[in-house]
Parts: sequence; C-alpha cells; structure tokens
Amino acid sequence: MSVPLTLLGLLEREPSHGYDLKRDYDTFFGRGKPLPFGQVYSTLSRLTRDGKVTVGDVSPGDGPDRKRYLITELGATEVEHWLTEPVEPEPHLQTVLFAKVVLALMLDRPAGDYLDTQRAAHLQRMRELTELKRTGSLVDGLLADHGLFHLEADLRWIETTGARLDALRKVVRS
Repeated sequence: MSVPLTLLGLLEREPSHGYDLKRDYDTFFGRGKPLPFGQVYSTLSRLTRDGKVTVGDVSPGDGPDRKRYLITELGATEVEHWLTEPVEPEPHLQTVLFAKVVLALMLDRPAGDYLDTQRAAHLQRMRELTELKRTGSLVDGLLADHGLFHLEADLRWIETTGARLDALRKVVRS
C-alpha cells in the first residue's frame, strides 16, 4: 500500500486537514491497521517538501494550529500516473488494487478501465507461468501453479469488483 499516493488521491478529491485524511484513510484503506497520526503528518511534510502538496488555510485548534492541505499539479500528475499503471501481478495484490479502485471512484475516474488494465496484466503473467509449467522442471511447474492459483483468485476479485462498481461508487462518494 502506498500511503503517500493514497493521501495524494484523497487530497485530489478535496483539500483536507491531516485529521480528516487519517479518518478517510482508516475508513477506506486501514481495515484493521489504522494509519498512525505521526505517519500522516510526516508524509504530508514530505509531500509538501517535494512540491506535491501545499498548505492552505491555517486555523486555530484545541492543540496545534489546523493546516488544510491542497494537492499541487505535480501531485495530481503523480496520482494520475499511479492510478493508470497496473500493479505488478503478485499475491496479496488486492490491497493496492482496492485502493486504486476506491480512489478512482472517489475522483470520478474510470475505475472499470483500471480493472481492465489490471486484468490484462494478470492474463499476460498467467501466460508466462503456463509456458514455464509446460517447459520447466517439476519444481518450476509447482511454483508456476502456486502463482497461477493466486492470479486466478485475483481475477475473480477483479470480475466481482467490476460487477459491483456502481454500488461501490455510491458508497465511496456519499
């Protein structure tokens, strides 16, 4: 999971305070593993330093001043690039792919197109593993089977998610 890119995606949706970013991250992406406040603010600091985020309004709070963060053109370009590139097909892909799908829907981007791109990447990797099974040793074949079974599960998830995009869009945009 890429915390900086996910936070940038949330900021592209709307300028936010660090507290709000943490809340949204935990709600949609932190299932069972909430993002520590320190990580949110250190990430925002790095993103600001790198020109991907700027600080907007600063208002007093109960503790430190509350800064509202805004994404820059550079940050938005990075989010766009990240969303359109397929994730390297591997086991446990769903966490990153799920984040991409949810952010795409939040940002009114073509999540279905991203799923199609990912499906194509998975199918290509499955062809490579099938060839390895055909031409390799028994060990190669067993390792290829392991990868193929995981990729098949990912493809089932991609199909199921694609069929539920409209419902998911309503959930994440409410």
